[in-house]
Amino acid sequence: MVHVLSSRTLLRPTDPELSRAFYGEQLGLAVYREFGTGPERGVVYFLGGGFLEVSGRSPTAPDPAVRLWLQVADVTAAHEELRAKGVGIVRAPVKEPWGLLEMWIEDPDGTPIVLVEVPADHPIRYRPGL
Repeated sequence: MVHVLSSRTLLRPTDPELSRAFYGEQLGLAVYREFGTGPERGVVYFLGGGFLEVSGRSPTAPDPAVRLWLQVADVTAAHEELRAKGVGIVRAPVKEPWGLLEMWIEDPDGTPIVLVEVPADHPIRYRPGL
């Protein structure tokens, strides 16, 4: 059995400086660590129970099948904050048929990011009978 101690999602942006500004300044993700020097230096951000590493450079945008799912405490507050910071909102918060409140944005390379609020009465948080 593989004993996983930590994990992270790796992004290789087409414009590292623009992506670092997006994740660090616009989204306001806290920095876990930084490494290397120069324009392609790496930054690892906290993502709740995981990490997001933005490092290196790719000649092409990431595959559109790659998406980030970020749970937030209040998606309406996140919407207002991100809109005020100039983040392009792909879709404003909506309550989905499955009961989650979801809002969509994208990073500078077009990587889709869903911000999700799990309501207190949602089965993810509450399991009747247990």
